[in-house]
Amino acid sequence: MEKPTGRASIPDAARDTRTSPDPDPDLHPDRGPDRGPSPSPVPLDGGGSAGLADLAGPAGSARSAGLWNRNFRYFFVARTVALFGDGMIPVALTAGLLGAGRPASSVGFALAAWMGPLAVFVLFGGVLADRFTPRRMMVIADVLRLIGASVLAVAFATGNPPLWAVYVLSSVAGVGAALFQPGVASTVPRVSTDVQRANAVLRVAEALMTMAGPAFAGALVGLASAGAVYAANAATFAVSGVCLFLMRLAPAPHDDAVRGTFTAELVDGWREFRARSWLWGVIAVWTVYGFAVLGPMLPLTAVLVTEAHGSGAYGMLMAVNGAGSVVGGLLALRLRPSHPLAAGAVALPLVAVSLLVLALGLPVPVLAAGQLLAGGAAAFWLVMWSTTVQTHVPPQALNRLHAYDVAGSLLMVAAGRALAGPVAEAVGAPELLVAAAVINMGVVAVLLVARPIRRLKRIGHV
Repeated sequence: MEKPTGRASIPDAARDTRTSPDPDPDLHPDRGPDRGPSPSPVPLDGGGSAGLADLAGPAGSARSAGLWNRNFRYFFVARTVALFGDGMIPVALTAGLLGAGRPASSVGFALAAWMGPLAVFVLFGGVLADRFTPRRMMVIADVLRLIGASVLAVAFATGNPPLWAVYVLSSVAGVGAALFQPGVASTVPRVSTDVQRANAVLRVAEALMTMAGPAFAGALVGLASAGAVYAANAATFAVSGVCLFLMRLAPAPHDDAVRGTFTAELVDGWREFRARSWLWGVIAVWTVYGFAVLGPMLPLTAVLVTEAHGSGAYGMLMAVNGAGSVVGGLLALRLRPSHPLAAGAVALPLVAVSLLVLALGLPVPVLAAGQLLAGGAAAFWLVMWSTTVQTHVPPQALNRLHAYDVAGSLLMVAAGRALAGPVAEAVGAPELLVAAAVINMGVVAVLLVARPIRRLKRIGHV
């Protein structure tokens, strides 16, 4: 983390322009994002006579028609349906493999076969999204996931598929997710002028789908089979791909830019990453947070709650956590702090509350209150973080930088989950949860003390 300096300005001010960037660079092909700010800058405090939508002009009517314009509607449906489908996967794998008499370890291996390629290939997905446009790569990703889910649907419906086939097809789904995920960040600013509101709406939908997907899959397994769940999962990818295909995005100047080699673009993305101390500072801190807080949180919550109160109580607490995410997303719809990263960090101590009440073994209603607070705090932070990245990073580098963020988060959270059990057995689960709560507060302190992070301002009306 970069040490605070005595300067009043943000160290990255030379690269993160303090006026609003061209709201729709697609409308001005002669002026790329690195050639200076728009002739009509929007002050950071939201003053001035022109907002982002006003600057877009008649040619940008698709984007300036409010949040629910045609492109955002298609993107919202694509994301919502795909997240609904993703929520089905753990249920389908568990029911299909255990129902076929496979050992419980096969479920973990199948999920690892999905997450491993996602973590490894997401960096390459970022480069490919920059080279071939995010929409194109997301459509290709949905086609890959459609094929994989369709084959698994047939395999589970007609018999007992060999484990190697399940692992391979799960890996195909992971590669598809790696190709899809980097493009999400750069698409949001291209389908909405109100980036924060768009992120908040998407976060609310994600929370709802996180609850609805597993519930629907569980009901479908009871009525039919794991094959039926995979068939429904395949249908969600088909809907997502069609919606993305139907979006009509004006070409951005960097879409057709002359590109270097694949390796050169990967290295260039690393340079862009290092050039922004607020960006690499947050991600560096978040690797610790993911490993020491987010990683142990889920498995320890599942074990302690299930052992003390039963699986029904655990399911209820996860639903309450999702409801908290909805509340956090709705709050992010209303609040527009001038320093979004600082505001998001202020919410994160609520996560420590959920860890402490779990460590103390308090009654279920208190645990539910903790989960509600934790879900809301996490959702509010994620909206602030996503909006900041999407509005401060140049469009031509956004996919690659978002890929670095996703890769680091996935790897550290996965490592934290893997080590949570052995460490809890060695030192005790309550002690590990208390340590996680202390680290949570330490992370908040670092985010608020680090000057580039604390002082980074919101851009324009986003």
